[in-house]
Amino acid sequence: MAKNLKITQVKSVIGTPKDQRATMEALGLKKIRQSVVRPDNPAVRGQAQKVRHLVTVEEID
Repeated sequence: MAKNLKITQVKSVIGTPKDQRATMEALGLKKIRQSVVRPDNPAVRGQAQKVRHLVTVEEID
C-alpha cells in the first residue's frame, strides 16, 4: 500500500449536495486542477470514494 495519496479536483462542486461540498473542503480542495497530498488511510480513502466523480486519486510514495 502506498504511503500517500495525491488527490486532484477535476470537476466543479457547483450543483453537488452540501455533504459532498463539505467533503471536498475537508480534503482541502477548492479549485479545479488543485492537488493535495494526504496520508493513505481508510478515512481519506472513504472521503475520496464519496466524491470519486469529482476527483482523481493517485498513489505516491
